[in-house]
Amino acid sequence: MGLIVVALCGLFLFGLATARVGWLAVAIGVVAALVPVGVVVAGFLWVDRWEPEPAKLLLIAFAWGACIATVTALLINTGAEAFGDLLLGGGNGSKVSALVSAPLVEEAAKGVFVLLIFWRRKEEFDGIVDGVVYAGFAAAGFAFTENIYYFGRAFADHGFGNGTSAGVVAAFLVRGVLSPFTHPLFTVMTGIGFGVAARTTQRWLRIFAPIAGYLAGVCLHVLWNAAATLNGGKSFLTLYFLVILPLLIGAIYVIVLQRRREQRIVTAALPRMAAARWIAPSEVDLLASLAGRRAWRRQARRESGRAAAKAVGRYQASVTELAFLRRGGIRTDDERRRQDELLQALHSARADAVRLADNGDSR
Repeated sequence: MGLIVVALCGLFLFGLATARVGWLAVAIGVVAALVPVGVVVAGFLWVDRWEPEPAKLLLIAFAWGACIATVTALLINTGAEAFGDLLLGGGNGSKVSALVSAPLVEEAAKGVFVLLIFWRRKEEFDGIVDGVVYAGFAAAGFAFTENIYYFGRAFADHGFGNGTSAGVVAAFLVRGVLSPFTHPLFTVMTGIGFGVAARTTQRWLRIFAPIAGYLAGVCLHVLWNAAATLNGGKSFLTLYFLVILPLLIGAIYVIVLQRRREQRIVTAALPRMAAARWIAPSEVDLLASLAGRRAWRRQARRESGRAAAKAVGRYQASVTELAFLRRGGIRTDDERRRQDELLQALHSARADAVRLADNGDSR
């Protein structure tokens, strides 16, 4: 059912965009939108290296943002624009949509996916980095679909243009070069809120942190749309360099700190895991750095094939998840059950890697 809903939303968006700007403009929009979304997705995958989230969930997050969140925002924003025209007169509805409806609805539509993961897949939600990654992928999907339409409309109205006149090139410089991370930045605030909620034991903070993160994203979104809408867009670059860019740099700094924190958690847990004979003592140094893990997988692939490298990757992921699970101690039956599941997955991956390595040696 979920795939059907996503497919229907995607077909609806494709049909609507084609009816408005034409199939050639949509095709050019897709090609232009692939560049910034590739950069954004690569950035969030880099953030997610220590404890990679399931690829299936990341794909669903992207599809949610690209299809479901986009259709939801489109329908509500269109209604808000029509209501604004009726209430304030023709031409003012777009301002109501841009400054009120779009920030509230779009951030909520993207943030709902993070809420669902937080609620239904708690074992995949360990802290701020996980919240950032899921929020980032949902926002990347949303921005991808939005960019297709903006680039396509720019081509339909002005052609390719150049860097100083309206057209695809100018739109690409603004949306693809200057601001590919703006939508992700807004939604990452919500993800940080849920990440804080995932690690706290205080009930009030579990409720307050996601709400505060969502409101922070909404406020940034309002500022961004206001700069592009009001005063003929003359304050856009001022806001970008004085507000958005410093906040983006600050968010990147926080994310890098959290990524280093993840490495410290894993490194501190490895000696205890070796003492418990869950891993071999000789593996501690290999598992303590991303470079060591990467070299281990490359060696397994070179000597025993791709399947062996995948088994080693599953083993490394199980080690990381165990380290995160045990950082605060095992306190509940659910945590004990989760530890048993991870240990079983660890032993299974290790057995597969050893078997494939032996088969490679025999060949």
